[in-house]
Amino acid sequence: MTMTMKKLTILFAVAILTFACKSTSATSLSVDNKSEVAMKGDWTLTKVSYPGSEYIKVISFQLADSKCFEGSTWHFISNNNKGSMVLNQPNCTSFSSPIKWYVNKNGEFVLKVLDAGEKAKKVRDGYILTVANQSENAFQLVDKVDVAGKIASVVYQFQKN
Repeated sequence: MTMTMKKLTILFAVAILTFACKSTSATSLSVDNKSEVAMKGDWTLTKVSYPGSEYIKVISFQLADSKCFEGSTWHFISNNNKGSMVLNQPNCTSFSSPIKWYVNKNGEFVLKVLDAGEKAKKVRDGYILTVANQSENAFQLVDKVDVAGKIASVVYQFQKN
């Protein structure tokens, strides 16, 4: 084998490994239209729970204590993946915002909280949660958080209005 052929063989092997090892991001997967259409409409986040860890404090979506999200109202539009959320719990800071969201084929709910008039493509930060127990009238979003080096779940229970 000549030196040129050896170089070409190595280059070819590196190219194959590069493409074979390419990871897929939650944001690069195609959408799950069936799950999205099932979420269309108005919802109330009825309960936030921490299975196995009831005594933790979580700031959800870098906005407020997770318990302040109980009673919040969410509006999901499935054909353009827009919507809104309104936090209205007494003794908590009121908050309202447009959102951009979708569900990918892995059952992951991808969420961006937007400022008024802001385009989703300008927002770098977002959240990826897992969709669970989805039915016609209810679903859960499950977030994983680090609590003192251990991963704990935060379960957001939604009920259709």
